[in-house]
Amino acid sequence: MTSAPAADPHAITTADQLASLFGKVGEASIKKEVPFLHPHYRALIEASPFAVLATVGPDGLDASPRGDPPGFVQVEDETTLLVPERRGNNRVDSLHNILSDPRVALIFLIPGVGETLRVNGRAGITTAPDMLARFEMQGQLPRCVLVVKIDTVFFQCARAIQRSGLWNAPAADARAQVPSPGAILQALTASSIDGEKYDQELPARQRATLY
Repeated sequence: MTSAPAADPHAITTADQLASLFGKVGEASIKKEVPFLHPHYRALIEASPFAVLATVGPDGLDASPRGDPPGFVQVEDETTLLVPERRGNNRVDSLHNILSDPRVALIFLIPGVGETLRVNGRAGITTAPDMLARFEMQGQLPRCVLVVKIDTVFFQCARAIQRSGLWNAPAADARAQVPSPGAILQALTASSIDGEKYDQELPARQRATLY
């Protein structure tokens, strides 16, 4: 009979243990969090071409990328953001989650800037024609728009970006160091998807379906 694995004697399981491990929160870390979009925070959003949207639903968590030219997330007012939902793979995991639980989190990145911006709030989904029209790109409208009501906003320091070297010039062979989309699909489908053919067709398909 196999015995149960021993519990980790070093596991952190309480808030007191965390406080002991990391210490006191700095004053700046507390005061930078506000329940509205300060003009400086608005400037970060308007300069950002990329964000990650996190949601939660009955089937679990989801974090997915969103991107467009800088300012693609529009500031409606100091407590409301508008996020266009472009065409994609039609999984719409984030949207399914929002239907059951409106809580969302966003993290905005700006190439070349170490600080990121974090937004927590609640989202709804709209297909109002006037709202869609505000996000037209290349003659195409988004499928819908997320209306995010802000609960809290704060900037994240640059340490993670600095440690990762995220904005450094990529290695010349970066693409060759990781499997291609076609190679992944071919492996996961026992070759029912032809990976080489998929990779050959992918650039043109992406250009034709970007919006």
